[in-house]
Amino acid sequence: MESINGHSKACCNIPPVVSKGYELKGKYETIGGLKTYVTGPLTATNAIFVIYDIFGYYEQTLQGADILATADPENSYQVFMPDFFEGVPADLAWYPPTTEEKKTALYGWFSTRGPALGVEKAPKILADIEAAYGKKTWAALGFCWGGKVISLTSGASTPWTVAAQCHPAFISAEDAAKITIPMCMLASNEEEAKDVKAFDEALTVEKHIETFETQIHGWLSARADLEDEAVRKEYLRGYETLSKWFGKHIGAEKANL
Repeated sequence: MESINGHSKACCNIPPVVSKGYELKGKYETIGGLKTYVTGPLTATNAIFVIYDIFGYYEQTLQGADILATADPENSYQVFMPDFFEGVPADLAWYPPTTEEKKTALYGWFSTRGPALGVEKAPKILADIEAAYGKKTWAALGFCWGGKVISLTSGASTPWTVAAQCHPAFISAEDAAKITIPMCMLASNEEEAKDVKAFDEALTVEKHIETFETQIHGWLSARADLEDEAVRKEYLRGYETLSKWFGKHIGAEKANL
């Protein structure tokens, strides 16, 4: 399969996506005192830092991490997904917040867990991971809430070589203008088209911006209904796109070393 813009020879070897009862390929570890999902080969010098959505560790998100660890035969990765919310994610039943009760619960949860929390915690988490596993060449991926954290950590002095965000929250052209590394955004039909367009136009770096018009917010993470064949197909396509994007830029980084 051709990769993005034909720049990488890597082809994705993604196994069949499991719709229910997925068995994890990685394991949970405690790194720097924080629960972290770790997957992928120990020998990998490339890594992907994954920031989940507000619902935390969901089977669909974890399966995605396992896919990214080994989908690209030219660039294997260790993938790390830290528990930013320390065991207290949002409740999926609150979303979408269509009632006053749901709004109160969701906004109350957000009041102490805005994206600034992720920006604040990320440097220490990254340092703790490298203390345990050694120096890595980093890609970064964020979903929803995590997408905003990715935007805010991809500017000057970013630790990431390349980054991506999927159905991101709080999309801002102001953030985009400060980004200094290649950026991918995979949007759903629930992100405002004008916001996605403004973000795209404000980027001054290499980019891949794509809207999956048939998919809802969260289709690559906690809200993915993988029993629906159409959703499963687009979930697979999304992860193929991410794998190729990371492979293209991680590969270029390795070639320059």
